[in-house]
Amino acid sequence: MKTMRSLAVAAATILLASAPAVAAAAPPPAIPQVAPATPGELLECESLIGFSYDSTRITSATFVPAGTPAGAPDHCRVTGQTNERVGEDGRSYAIGWEMRLPSDWAGRYLYQGNGGIDGAVAPALGNFTGGQERSGLAQGFAIISSDAGHTGAQNGSFGYDGQARLDFGYNTAVTLTPLANALIAEAYGRGPDTSYFAGGSNGGRHTMVAATRLADEYDGFLPVAPGFNLPQAAVAQIAEAQLWNTVATVPGNLNTAITPAERAVVAQGILERCDGLDRLRDGLVQDGERCAKVFDLDRDVPTCEGERDGTCLTAAQKDVLAQVYAGVTTSTGEQIYASFPVDAGITNGDWATWNLFISVALDPLAVGTVFMPYPDPSIMASPLTADIDALEAGIYEAGLSGQSAMEFMTPLGDDTDYDTLRDTGAKMIVIHGASDAVFSADDTARWFEAVDKAYRNKAEDFIRYFPVPGMAHVSGGAATDKVDALGALVDWVEHGIAPDRLIAQARGDNAEAMAAGLAPGAERPLCVYPLVARYTGGDPNSADSFACKPSSGGPNL
Repeated sequence: MKTMRSLAVAAATILLASAPAVAAAAPPPAIPQVAPATPGELLECESLIGFSYDSTRITSATFVPAGTPAGAPDHCRVTGQTNERVGEDGRSYAIGWEMRLPSDWAGRYLYQGNGGIDGAVAPALGNFTGGQERSGLAQGFAIISSDAGHTGAQNGSFGYDGQARLDFGYNTAVTLTPLANALIAEAYGRGPDTSYFAGGSNGGRHTMVAATRLADEYDGFLPVAPGFNLPQAAVAQIAEAQLWNTVATVPGNLNTAITPAERAVVAQGILERCDGLDRLRDGLVQDGERCAKVFDLDRDVPTCEGERDGTCLTAAQKDVLAQVYAGVTTSTGEQIYASFPVDAGITNGDWATWNLFISVALDPLAVGTVFMPYPDPSIMASPLTADIDALEAGIYEAGLSGQSAMEFMTPLGDDTDYDTLRDTGAKMIVIHGASDAVFSADDTARWFEAVDKAYRNKAEDFIRYFPVPGMAHVSGGAATDKVDALGALVDWVEHGIAPDRLIAQARGDNAEAMAAGLAPGAERPLCVYPLVARYTGGDPNSADSFACKPSSGGPNL
């Protein structure tokens, strides 16, 4: 279906190019609505062990009965290795993958982008957030998942091979997309009617990259908490760690830089100033734009007059936190990544993990082995003394792979060109938590605003961004983080129902949401950016009691 529509667009473009010149540019060709997917049945599972594809070795084809894992239907699990080779570093590499093909197929295909720095073939179940109610597999999708071209044992070394860098950045999806379509055709006797690409965190980055490199192959894209500027974010994390170390009572132990009690003091100040901006005090900051204007760190958080005792922040701690919120910079004042929303989610354990642990444990690994032009072990050995200016410059320099990290890890071009996605009728829904401590929702908002400007305020015709107040990285936090975004994307792609808002619920197993006072199942609307939810009266646990309105903005109070 996608390929046929792409050909139609190409033909229309040729006709337009050959027409006589006119005073104004002609609008893009109209694209018919994608036909809904139709069900199909799996042929013989075990026969897929004989599936043949270029540079691919099938390692297993096994029938898996319903309930393995819990909630999964009967399906066939096929595993394989593609592009097996010996790298320039002398190590063996391949793109490892698995594909799960349900016996009762919905006619849909899903590429599952995985998180972290990959290195493992996550079960191809179609799960992207902790708040997802039903997996993609349970909904009848045929799903592929991969290790992005390296194993877990190679996570500390694959950056020494140029091709492995490219596979991690974008080439795995480029390689596996036609393979997945061929395997589906072999399994069901026909190809998919509709194709989707989704993932969270680094998987969200994979999705954003695919939306620029593979837009003519997919009908829908669902990036969650997308780290689409991951090299910038990783360098920024190291820079933040160095700042936090300046206020650590035990140098090198960032947990002593700002304690849980001190973070709670900050959150309390934010909530007192911002919680009621949506006309309901419920432990959530719905209007983040106005909160950034009315919250004052110096005024609203007590400053210690003596020793730190957990009830205040020192002036030095406030200075560090202010730099983190504003976006850390190089020595010349150039912003490395992005600002972060002022949000009460600073109390989340997730916030501490990213800022005070991963920033010195995993980010230096990625920066030192994958994102620098050539691997530099000293960054991993001493991240708290690394030269931030050199790291920031390094992610823009081509090296081992022939491309810089900001080329092979990010969306193609200037990240605002979505002509192919638009012209083929594809759609994208972006989900991002305001309390995400590693990939900033501010960066996603900046990106959407740039895209919207590039398309003359018409980007919502094919891309919609839904921030999630209080949600941590991918899921969790004091938030209503249970939402059927995949279902909303299918409705938009196949039925033309563009989502103006998504209904999200608080999960009873989300301890941080319960601690904030949200009732299990409490609803909030996730509003399409830049609108925010405002309480209009009635049951505070019902989404019907909220309306999506423009931010109230306003000067400092």
